Amino acid sequence: MTMKEWSESLMESNRLFAIPIMTHPGIDLIGKNVIDAVKSGKVHAEAVSALSKEYPSDGATVIMDLTVEAEAFGASISFAKNEVPNVINRLLSDQKSVEELTIPDLNAARIPEYIEANRIAAKTITDKPIFGGCIGPFSLAGRLFDITEFMMSIYTEPETAMLLLEKCSAFISKYVKAIKETGVNGIIMAEPAAGLLSDEDATAFSSTYIKQIVDEVQDDDFLFVLHNCGNTGHCTPSMIATGANVLHFGNKINITDALQEVPSDILVMGNLDPVTVFKQETPTGVANATKAIIEATKEFKNFVLSSGCDTPPGVPLENIEAFYNTLSQYNKGRN
Repeated sequence: MTMKEWSESLMESNRLFAIPIMTHPGIDLIGKNVIDAVKSGKVHAEAVSALSKEYPSDGATVIMDLTVEAEAFGASISFAKNEVPNVINRLLSDQKSVEELTIPDLNAARIPEYIEANRIAAKTITDKPIFGGCIGPFSLAGRLFDITEFMMSIYTEPETAMLLLEKCSAFISKYVKAIKETGVNGIIMAEPAAGLLSDEDATAFSSTYIKQIVDEVQDDDFLFVLHNCGNTGHCTPSMIATGANVLHFGNKINITDALQEVPSDILVMGNLDPVTVFKQETPTGVANATKAIIEATKEFKNFVLSSGCDTPPGVPLENIEAFYNTLSQYNKGRN
C-alpha cells in the first residue's frame, strides 16, 4: 500500500485514526533521559520503537527537535538531562553575516544521528507509517537571526531576509531528501513561527519556500505533514497553499473551523493540548477532552486525532492510556 492509498483508506474507514506527536514517553519506557535520545540516533530509535509497541498509534513519529538544523548552521545549543534542547544566543545579526553564512552538509552536528534514528526506525517498525521531522524555513531563520529581529527584517531588510530563507530552505530540502532515503513514510515539518505572521506574509515568507520543498519530496509514497501550532485560524489559507497533503494544527485553533476551511481531500491532524491536557490533566480529564474533540469532528472523514504539538517530557503514562482507551471505546461503537 502506498501512502496515498493509506490516506485514502483512512478517509474511507469508519474507524477514527490517531497519530499523536509523541516520543518523549518512549524515552521513559526504555529508561533513558532526553539528552540521551537527542544525541544518539540509536537511543532515539529505541524510544520510537518502544512507544510504537506499547500503544496503538496509527503512525510513529520521531522527536520534534527544533534545534537540530540550527545547530548544523553553527548555533549554540543548551542541553539538559530531561528537557528539550534550546537555541541560545543569535548566530546572525546583519546582512554581512547572512551573506557569509555557509549552508552545512549532512555531517554537521547531530544531523547524522537524526538520520540514523529515522533509518533504524524504518527498519524496526513495519506495521505502521513512520514520520521523520524537520523545522520549517521561517522558524529556522528566526532561530538563527532571533525571531523578533527577523520579523522586523522582513519589512526593513527584505532582501536579507529572503537570502536567509533561501539558505535555510536549501538545507532543509537536502535534509528532508536524506530522511526520505532512510525509508520512512513521511515528514512532519514544524513551522510554528509562521503563525506570528499575517496570512499574506506567511505565504510570502514561509509557504512559498515550503511549497518548493513539498514539490521536491512529496509523492504517492511520501506524505508531507505541515505543522503550525502558531496558527489561530488566520493563516490556514497559507498552509493550504503549500500543497502539503496533510496539515497539522496546534491547540490554539478551533479544529472544526480548520476542518471546514481545509479541502476534504487533505488530511487534518490535531489538536489536544500537549501540556494542559496530556501532561497536566488527570486521566479522567484526558478522557473527557478526547471525547469532546471526537464528538466535535465526527462528521469529517479527513480528520486524524493527534496532539496539538509534540508532547513534552513527563507526560504520565496513565494519561496516554486514557487517551487510547477513549479512542478505542469510540471505535468499537463505529464497527
